[in-house]
Amino acid sequence: MKFFDPASTADRLSFPALIPALAKMFEEGCVVPRRHTHFIGDRPEAPDTLLLMPAWQEGRYLGVKQVTIYPENAKQGAPGLYSSYTLSDARTGRPLAIIDGDQITVRRTAGASALAASFLARPDARRLVIVGAGNVASALAPAYAAVRDLADVAVWNLKPEKAEALAARLREQGYAARAATDLEQAVREADMVSCATLSRTPLVRRAWLRPGTHVDLIGSFQPTMREADDDTFADTSVFVDTTEALEKSGDLLSPIKAGRFDPGKLQATLETLCRREHPGRRTAEEITVFKSVGTAAEDLAAAILVYESH
Repeated sequence: MKFFDPASTADRLSFPALIPALAKMFEEGCVVPRRHTHFIGDRPEAPDTLLLMPAWQEGRYLGVKQVTIYPENAKQGAPGLYSSYTLSDARTGRPLAIIDGDQITVRRTAGASALAASFLARPDARRLVIVGAGNVASALAPAYAAVRDLADVAVWNLKPEKAEALAARLREQGYAARAATDLEQAVREADMVSCATLSRTPLVRRAWLRPGTHVDLIGSFQPTMREADDDTFADTSVFVDTTEALEKSGDLLSPIKAGRFDPGKLQATLETLCRREHPGRRTAEEITVFKSVGTAAEDLAAAILVYESH
């Protein structure tokens, strides 16, 4: 059985390779049961949690991502989340590899956003705004650069020093990156806006979006989390990675409840786009919004790529 640590996992998940692998998985399809959530201990306000996310393709591969979330770890200065991925042979059940789950999660998340942008951002989109400065935010410029020719990358964060630190790292990687202090101005000038935060209040406003903008919302994976206001969904073309987003994300649940977004007007899922069953962006003036919550299908695609890379 092979073992891939964080560095070797990241090395095998370059975005020019990962994005097509994700597209292929969505085209082919796989079995994705709903994730298992188990609470550990007796702290109802902040329980320790075990998540199990399985997926498989019959006759090929079977995988399970195991995620442990321990909120109290922060008091000891330790990470609150760890994840690992077990890949097996779906024909026999034989374990094939243990792979770092954190790198899989970060890179497949950014890769899925870039995959969506390949269908939804204008072909001439050059200016990217990154909202957030965490691990996923750090991977967004390299991911988007695999599908669009980036000329300007602006990074905004609630803590300006973190935005500047990420912009500096991106400049070292060769991107024309800068920290933005005024989010409204940055969004008004953007071709693409990608949010990867844990915000519980809207950050991006519909009033700031000019015609032709593509908006990518990654962070809101719970009903209480928000990255965009209700109006962002009222008169735009809305896409999701999977329809599970309609059940989980506050970014969708809030405008649905307020009557600003009709779920029946959802344009397509990432699977539908990859199978060319929906054209994606239709006009240069259209404002497109992509809301993702993640899927084990993406984890499986990334794990297979890691295992089969030499």
